[in-house]
Amino acid sequence: MHFTQREQQALRDAGVEQATIEAASDAVVEATDDAAGELEAFFDGRETVYSDMDIAHSSSEIQEHTVEYCDLFTHADDIRGYLRFDTWGVPVEGGRILSEEKVELSLGPTVHGRVRFAADEDAL
Repeated sequence: MHFTQREQQALRDAGVEQATIEAASDAVVEATDDAAGELEAFFDGRETVYSDMDIAHSSSEIQEHTVEYCDLFTHADDIRGYLRFDTWGVPVEGGRILSEEKVELSLGPTVHGRVRFAADEDAL
């Protein structure tokens, strides 16, 4: 179940039927799975992506990355996984689709921030 026990109780107290709560929870899980699939598809088959990642020792506002793979998994409404570039990688701790040509990922240790990735520099 996506909702915590307290959230479920509050929904029941507000008159929401258990079947409706379960249906909403299932919809959240399905939407999260769909988003993870779309995020992976964005990186799949792209050799190069561009980002607004702040990189030490870089004077450019836009970075170029050679993508090896993006491997994501979901749990309830969480998207987690790993984004691997040619020489380094970073844990993914969330993400969303911004457009067909642009996504945003919340990246974990080493980056610790939200980063937009695009198919070409002009999309950033």
